[in-house]
Amino acid sequence: MKCDPSHYRAAPPSLAVKPRLIRHLFLPPLVILLMAALGYLGFWVSEHYGVRSLSENGQRQLELHARAVESEISKYTYLPSLLELESSVSQLLADPTPEHRQTVNTYLEGLNRRSRSRAIYVMDTTGRVLATSNWRDFDSYLGEDLSFRAYFQNAVRGQPGRFYGIGSTNGEPGYYLAHGLEEQGKIIGVAVVKVRLEAMEERWQRARLEAFVSDENSIIILSSDPARRLKAVRPLSEDTKERLARSLQYYWFPLNELEPLARERLAEGVEKLTFPANTEVASDEEAISYLSQTRPLSDTPWNFTLLTPLQDLRREAINQGILVAVAFALCAFLLIAWNERRKVVATRLAAREALEEANNQLERRITERTTDLRASNDRLKSQIRERRLAEETLRHAQDELVQAGKLAAIGQMSTSIAHELNQPLAALRTLSGNTVRFLERGQLDTASANLKTINELIDRMGRITASLRSFARRGEDKGQASLGKAIDAALQVLGPRLENAPLQVHRAFSDEQVQIDQTRLEQILVNLIGNALDAMHAQPAPELWLEGDIVDGKYRLRVRDNGHGIDAETRKHLFEPFFTTKPGEQGLGLGLTLSASLAAATGGSLGVEHPASGGTAFVLSLPWVSPLPAERI
Repeated sequence: MKCDPSHYRAAPPSLAVKPRLIRHLFLPPLVILLMAALGYLGFWVSEHYGVRSLSENGQRQLELHARAVESEISKYTYLPSLLELESSVSQLLADPTPEHRQTVNTYLEGLNRRSRSRAIYVMDTTGRVLATSNWRDFDSYLGEDLSFRAYFQNAVRGQPGRFYGIGSTNGEPGYYLAHGLEEQGKIIGVAVVKVRLEAMEERWQRARLEAFVSDENSIIILSSDPARRLKAVRPLSEDTKERLARSLQYYWFPLNELEPLARERLAEGVEKLTFPANTEVASDEEAISYLSQTRPLSDTPWNFTLLTPLQDLRREAINQGILVAVAFALCAFLLIAWNERRKVVATRLAAREALEEANNQLERRITERTTDLRASNDRLKSQIRERRLAEETLRHAQDELVQAGKLAAIGQMSTSIAHELNQPLAALRTLSGNTVRFLERGQLDTASANLKTINELIDRMGRITASLRSFARRGEDKGQASLGKAIDAALQVLGPRLENAPLQVHRAFSDEQVQIDQTRLEQILVNLIGNALDAMHAQPAPELWLEGDIVDGKYRLRVRDNGHGIDAETRKHLFEPFFTTKPGEQGLGLGLTLSASLAAATGGSLGVEHPASGGTAFVLSLPWVSPLPAERI
């Protein structure tokens, strides 16, 4: 078989010169233009996906550090209201004599030292400081008139006072928490706690984190970079500046605006900002770009902003663009060289006989086919090896699945241990303070009783923390618990809340033995009964039903209330971790998740029912321990 040799003949010179001249004139500029376009496209794609990756990672960092700030500013919220329990404070407000003032000064000094706050002081309804923890200092607040402060004006009207400002006495910044002290439904004074938040700035600096917190006036009050502190993140009107200057909230600082060189909005709460590297010399050569991500802080009108530098990302994007351009130029050069070489070879082979060309093509096809078969064989062997490796990996993953489930439950319990210790800690604070005063007064019997109660609370805290280790070994130590004792213990823990509410408890259960650790059962019941009390706080006649029966070898305890019930949307997320309908300082949303995990660890379950008559009923089902024949007699 022969091919027509005319197919391989070169074009006549008169027809070949013009296309070659056109290629030589227009091909280099076209290659350069495409190289620049592809380089820019590579730079843009690399920067776009890099910013998106940084944004996703920054979102996790933003959430983590924002929760840390929320925890720091909320852990002192209980402290001002604690002074309502101190009788000497009410005596001072009723009769401000030097003796009463000295007693309260000493008490506040000790309380401030134990709580590690900056200062604690008590004001009368006119805004004058009657007693303070720093009464020994030369710049003490004693006798100061602070009625112009916003936190006092809110607290004296019965509203929570939350305020960040710079002290008018010593120019020291702080976060103020104020609470109106009530007696017989009437506000007789205001208790204020001042807290220093600069420790968070030091932690950010040690972690090389660039972040800041801006308040309700868009003023930066906390920043890892001291140069940004007390600057406005948004332009302030002249009226606003004048109002802030009269309030002395920021003392006499000028409140200049933190003006970026460039601002680009990427999404809700996400911006690209460019600041000068040197705040004194603002030049484009020294500009630094940041990815700015902002999230509001719960329970405060503040915002937390995380700044992620983009210099490394931009350099990497430039390198990627250059790499794409160089790769395209190299491919274009190789393609042109190959094309020219192909033309030379085609011209030389055009004179050969058709039979030789056909034989060469046949040999080439046989070689390619053989290579393809060998490559297919190699790929098949590789796929077989990968399949075997995947089967071994799957078996190993199945073996690890059970242990992963255990570790997940342990993680939930470890995260919520602070939630379980809140009530014992609050009781310890109150009892320890009262014991000191009883000892000073010589009332040893009362002080001894308080110390015994403190010892019992410490033992309970030890049992709670020991239950975490017990849960990690739940396959070895299931234990048995008395239902009646657990309910009595849970009601005893919640005793202070039961005393303040006209609650009617209906008991319809028998004291059975169930297969669960005693402390874990008490934890579950405290969570369920506590949730029921929260649901009935607005109910004028609250009622709680504790009903039990034995079904299919398990004891079912129904904890039912006549509260406001649970809406349909909330039911979908009821047992999800960190989901709660309570304010941030009252719950973390881990009580039901922890209770369900503890019940499931013993082979039981925790469910919820919604009676037609109203309210909510949680059903705790646990393995029932059948009594021995001798016990039945």
